[in-house]
Amino acid sequence: MSSTTPFVLNRQTLENIAPESFQQADPYPWVNPEDILTREAFNELRANMPPTEIMKASFGRKRSHGQKPHDRYALEYHPDLEIHPLWHQFIAELNGPVYQQWLARLFRTNRFTLTYHWHYAPQGASVSPHCDAKRKIGSHIFYFNTEEDWDRSWGGETMILDDHGKFKASSAPDFDDFDRSWTAETMGNRSLLFQRQGNSWHGVKALQCPEDRLRKVFIIVVNADTLTGRLRRLFHKPDGK
Repeated sequence: MSSTTPFVLNRQTLENIAPESFQQADPYPWVNPEDILTREAFNELRANMPPTEIMKASFGRKRSHGQKPHDRYALEYHPDLEIHPLWHQFIAELNGPVYQQWLARLFRTNRFTLTYHWHYAPQGASVSPHCDAKRKIGSHIFYFNTEEDWDRSWGGETMILDDHGKFKASSAPDFDDFDRSWTAETMGNRSLLFQRQGNSWHGVKALQCPEDRLRKVFIIVVNADTLTGRLRRLFHKPDGK
């Protein structure tokens, strides 16, 4: 398969996700579909993930509100990156009308801009429970581990957490402090789309994988199209998530 592949996104899967079901999900809007990417595209993208050598290590970085660091290797997308052509084709589709109109229907707004990055997380890394910053409308996380390189017992699932309004976003609860939780399926051609709200707590428990394995995700950040947001992205202010 090459960059001339007709589509990376599976348009039928997108059409099958009803905006009403997304908005009515408990405890806030989220959906965890399979096959948002065509099977061929998923396999090709997975086989050609950006190498760790071109990523930036982010470990022990202090977070607001006393939350634990979100340790990882990170890479922000830009058009000049020397990566497999299919990744550039994927980004072009995400910037195109099919995906943008789909997001607008689900989020009920077309006032957004998208940014893209990869995160690779090693043994012991976690994403402590948090709510995203108000500048974000939501996130779409694509998972790129399969049973060929990852054991389910190692973790890596994104947890959707419900506090019934007990905690302020400017706090640092642990996973056990939440009343209810849902575990997103992350193995294979899966993704998780969720909308930021005041109670949109989520996180990933500490990884139990061997030292030579990494949890690999590609994240689309749906940013509110505001002057503050545009200035932040213009000057590449780091994402505190």
